[in-house]
Amino acid sequence: MTSHLAKASVAEEFGQRAARAELLAGQSASAREALTFAAILSRAQAKVATEIERIALTGRLESDVERLIPLHKALISEAADHGPSALADEARKRANDDPATARTRLLVYWNGDSDDYLSRALLQPYAEVLRARQVAPDRVHKRGHCPFCGGAAMISARKPTGDSDSGLRMLRCALCALQWNVNRIHCPSCFEEDPYKLPQFRSDVHANVCIEACDTCRRYLKSLDLTQDARPIPEIDDLLSLSMDLWAIDEGYTRIEPGLAGI
Repeated sequence: MTSHLAKASVAEEFGQRAARAELLAGQSASAREALTFAAILSRAQAKVATEIERIALTGRLESDVERLIPLHKALISEAADHGPSALADEARKRANDDPATARTRLLVYWNGDSDDYLSRALLQPYAEVLRARQVAPDRVHKRGHCPFCGGAAMISARKPTGDSDSGLRMLRCALCALQWNVNRIHCPSCFEEDPYKLPQFRSDVHANVCIEACDTCRRYLKSLDLTQDARPIPEIDDLLSLSMDLWAIDEGYTRIEPGLAGI
């Protein structure tokens, strides 16, 4: 008899991220604050996802948003109470938004017209449920962005494959968490393919992490090597190496899409 493991629900996937963040927070003093917030955020998103999984969705945010806004109150409260100072201040302001303002903020982000960490966090459960149901979202799909929802890549990961010792290069969407394969020598931001303009930087402290930079557009991605250890959850384990982000910023690079720490 062959057994098949059931695919985790979207809420369970957020729960797995929270559990990973809690585990790592107990092991890393330098990243404990960021990981603790990531755990709190992921738990709140799991609750939102549980509620969203109970309702019908069209994939058109303008039609679905009225059912989402009431679910966001607790998540905004957690961000206000536990988030980094700038995010906490923003969350406290938005806690008092009337429904029309809350709706507008989400639609502006969804339409690609703002860089808004809190709106991204609020809409991630919605986007991930759409992906789980294969309900196409009504977002513009820019070149280099997620093929499902059009979100930007948050992080890169090298995953094992039987055909290559170096593994597949997978990008992970910041909004719906889809992972998709891209060429190893390729900038997801400006599509530069000249290897001499795509430097990679490493640190002895974080042996499985690499800064994948582009000297043409001055953007970068963090990359985690999962070819030897598949346990890391990229967007969570990313927080262990925030010092590398700070180094990249000091060198004049900008991350393509902020991670869970907001940088």
